[in-house]
Amino acid sequence: MAAEKANLHMDEKTRIAASSDVESSDVLTPPDYDDLPDPDAGKSDAERAQLDRALLWKIDLWLIPWLSLLYLLSFLDRTNIGNARVANMEPNIGMVGRDYNNALTIFFVSYAGAEPLTNILLKYYSPRVFFTTTILLWGIIMTLMGCVQNQAGLLACRWFLGLAEAGLFPGVNYYLSCWYRRSELGFRAALFFSAAALAGSFGGLLAAAITEMGGVGGYEGWRWIFILEGLMTVFVGCFCWWMVFDFPDTARFLTADEKLRALRRLRADNQARAETESLNRRYIFSALTDWKTWGYAVCYIGCLCPLYSFSLFLPTILVGMGYQGTQAQLMSVPPYAAAAAMTIFVGWLADRTKWRGYCNMVVSFIGCVGFAMLLASTNSRVQYAGTFLGAMGIYPTVSNTLSWASNNVEGVYKRGVMVGIVVGCGNMNGVVSSNIYMKQEKPKYTTGHAVVLAYMALFLFGGSVFMHLMLRRENKLRRAGKRDHWLEGKSAEDIRYMGDQRPDFIYTL
Repeated sequence: MAAEKANLHMDEKTRIAASSDVESSDVLTPPDYDDLPDPDAGKSDAERAQLDRALLWKIDLWLIPWLSLLYLLSFLDRTNIGNARVANMEPNIGMVGRDYNNALTIFFVSYAGAEPLTNILLKYYSPRVFFTTTILLWGIIMTLMGCVQNQAGLLACRWFLGLAEAGLFPGVNYYLSCWYRRSELGFRAALFFSAAALAGSFGGLLAAAITEMGGVGGYEGWRWIFILEGLMTVFVGCFCWWMVFDFPDTARFLTADEKLRALRRLRADNQARAETESLNRRYIFSALTDWKTWGYAVCYIGCLCPLYSFSLFLPTILVGMGYQGTQAQLMSVPPYAAAAAMTIFVGWLADRTKWRGYCNMVVSFIGCVGFAMLLASTNSRVQYAGTFLGAMGIYPTVSNTLSWASNNVEGVYKRGVMVGIVVGCGNMNGVVSSNIYMKQEKPKYTTGHAVVLAYMALFLFGGSVFMHLMLRRENKLRRAGKRDHWLEGKSAEDIRYMGDQRPDFIYTL
């Protein structure tokens, strides 16, 4: 009987969706609201829309600035080793040969290995506890990195830094998906991730200033880069407990009516509620066996190898172009600023059009052109222009790919596991990024540029094309009623566990 009712309900949704050009479930009628009272009963559509905009603005003001600050600090702390290298870190602690590459590699081993489990920990312990703990830990580790005396000490700090930072990026992307509708997520994720590009700009300026402190307290300038940026993170972490709120149903900054509005708007978007879903191995198994998990992992691999190659080696690449010291630090600022602006624009555009796949394809092509310029030319001006296109072709795809993945999975636990797997697979390629720019290839760095170009062309561009075509095909089948038989013989509970596998769930393209 339950399956029969579900079929009737699904048929109506399919009819509505088929008559629309919108590639999202925004047009679909939500399932049941009987357990969620309507705080706006009797209000006109215009009044409801005004209240919804006020709620969204309030959530934005509370969540986005603070989370962006946390990620800026996170990305700054993991990549400032590139600035420290330009400030003569290597000879000061006896690093030779591939020691620098090894220090980069060990971070990604612990970082990527821990990521798939972090979103489960976030849901279990609550975002407030999870984010506060992680930021304080990595701030302390970063500060201690300024005191290392040899390669072994640096490797130990980088290993533990990877463990401490592992949960922030997948955690925030999962966390945002529990607050925003699918058509709103991309722009917010882009604002959040633009902090990574800003960290590159800010890091270059900050490193240029801090390096001048060389000799203060008997410490070299590169040590002060680690110490001051680590202490800055600890300072911010001390306020994290009061600034981070849990899910909408427990947020102290929302009134009772606003909590109901937040939950109802998520349910209207076919997003399962965070407050009622409990951990079940079926969600984990569903994420592991879903082809979309591994398809998005391929796309994300194509994002992350270029991202870390660029952020870790841009100062080194600029030195190869002939820039030195403080000049090299400062020349790294403009490409990051362009990348931040492009990231925000693509996030806005993808939310408005719901063309996340198309955005990935166009932007990744721009990045391919940039790295082709770096690979093919020996003219420093052409190469520097290539760094702009490269940055603008990398950074927007990171947040867009994760928003795309989050849009197309229902259920907070399944979404959390999927995002963790996708991010973990991507970050494993930080090991590749750490080892493709080799000293002996200075100033051309042929291997590094060629590998990045291949990742972007094959995995990012090619993977985005594949995902777009497969999802378009599945939507067509669902709207034609050719997936309705999946509901036959299933109970109401079974249908609920199906999540995005239900025939009425329409994918974002």
